[in-house]
Amino acid sequence: MNWQEVCDHPDLQNLPFKIELDETGKILMSPAKVYHSVFQGEIAALLRINRADGKILTECAINTHKGTKVADVAWASTEVFKRIKNETECSISPEVCIEILSSTNTNNEIEDKKALYFSKGAKEVWICDKFGNIEFYIPGDKIAISVIFPHFPQKIDYDV
Repeated sequence: MNWQEVCDHPDLQNLPFKIELDETGKILMSPAKVYHSVFQGEIAALLRINRADGKILTECAINTHKGTKVADVAWASTEVFKRIKNETECSISPEVCIEILSSTNTNNEIEDKKALYFSKGAKEVWICDKFGNIEFYIPGDKIAISVIFPHFPQKIDYDV
């Protein structure tokens, strides 16, 4: 399958799973837990608070040479957003791609996704663990704070 077929398929609508494609067109699904949704919302809100420019995308589908990968949250500058806004899946990566780890993610999978996002033009990839700790990466290196969002916290607290 390709991404357009996945998006159009009636049996794949409204599933409580994140869907991606591998390089052979095989559908990959992973269920989301409540903490995952909370972090997704909190990160999106904090991105908006920290920068009024650009666009925030959730469940951002990105076409890579290993299939369609979906960043949990992404931030695209106005320039990049103008290029991708009418696409079914992004032909280029937003500048910031954020993955929220689930219990099913492996280190190899996350390393692969980071490399794929960078290969499509991401400037930073952030990884949020199930405790809300965020690690920031630029191509080839881990950094202490985001360059694009220097005031973004290194930990998201979701307790009420």
